[in-house]
Amino acid sequence: MKAAKIYQYQLPMDSGVILREQRLQQRDGLIIELRDGTQCGKGEIAPLPEFSQETLEQAREDLLSLTQAWLNGEELDLDANCPSVAFGFSMALLELEGGLPQEGNYQAAPLCSGDPDDLVVKLNEMSGKKIAKIKVGLYEAIRDGMVANMFLELIPDLSLRLDANRNWTPKKAEQFANYVSPQFRSRIEFLEEPCHTPEESLAFSQATGIAIAWDETVRDDGFGVSAQEGVKAIVIKPTMVGSIEKCLALVEEAHQLGMQAVISSSLESSLALTQLARLAAWKTPDTIPGLDTIDLFKMQLDTPWPNCQLPLNTLSELKIVWEN
Repeated sequence: MKAAKIYQYQLPMDSGVILREQRLQQRDGLIIELRDGTQCGKGEIAPLPEFSQETLEQAREDLLSLTQAWLNGEELDLDANCPSVAFGFSMALLELEGGLPQEGNYQAAPLCSGDPDDLVVKLNEMSGKKIAKIKVGLYEAIRDGMVANMFLELIPDLSLRLDANRNWTPKKAEQFANYVSPQFRSRIEFLEEPCHTPEESLAFSQATGIAIAWDETVRDDGFGVSAQEGVKAIVIKPTMVGSIEKCLALVEEAHQLGMQAVISSSLESSLALTQLARLAAWKTPDTIPGLDTIDLFKMQLDTPWPNCQLPLNTLSELKIVWEN
């Protein structure tokens, strides 16, 4: 016997969370719970303000019609729906069918934000390769280059992931590269989307030898994974990409070309974040995922993140907006 419930949540965020210059005070989303006999699967639908193509209201409409189609036994075309719905519903189906392994990859690349000594302590707690990350593109490109160079010089076994969010002109990107010593550039694991356009980012990589990764480009219409000089990885944010099937096809295409595929979050609650950690352990076991966002919340939801001390909200405390 099939049954379904849709819950709505609002979780308070840390006061410092800013998305494209907009302060995010709370995270709003939906949870779909599917039941078939004794089996249960959950999925989170939470378009990211300022980034997702759909609003929460649009997602809710898609989710209602998709859930009704599932209850009616109709054939589903998940990716005909908006990406956040395709992701959340496909995750619920995967759990319902017992297809998502329990083991998760909860490792995180620590953020370089100040004292190198503090970073060394965090890196020493990591097993395997020492990888940290820096958000660049928020300040002067020259400053970003000096900071990256400093960390690479002071910590000889460190590799860095950098994310510029398409913020630089070619001139700014060049200024950044000029302050990173050529001997250290190979230890930049990748720099996500340095320039305004993919063409400018490719030219930057080929001129500097600094590897890049596609993030926003993965979600552009017509994107296909291909071997391009300088492109080392793709970053997959399922909430903004679509169904698990679509995400795993991208992972497989990247791996076939010898590229990394990094499963990354879009500020989902602890419920979806733990599911993404399980997905990462299953399909990208040799890559640290980008899931270190739980500390941006003031509360967890349904499923606790390992070693997180934030209070936990249960689904029973949420408003049910639809059930059948």
